[in-house]
Amino acid sequence: MRIELRYFAALREALGSGETLDWASAPAQPTLAALRDHLVARGGRHAEALARPRALRCALDQTLRDESAPVHDGAEVAFFPPVTGG
Repeated sequence: MRIELRYFAALREALGSGETLDWASAPAQPTLAALRDHLVARGGRHAEALARPRALRCALDQTLRDESAPVHDGAEVAFFPPVTGG
């Protein structure tokens, strides 16, 4: 499964503007929550920036969604803090 990841605000500063993820180990029915957990499991900057105690918003194909939303091959997923500046 290939996913385009985008990061905004403080996440962009920590992780860059985005990346393409080839998620070969994706579960049969992947969700945004499973994707976030996968990225945190990478460790390092991803673990710190996307850690569970942090409040984050998610967008799937440019629509705000909660973490139970299913992720599909070719999806664009964006992560950003709940409040971003102008």
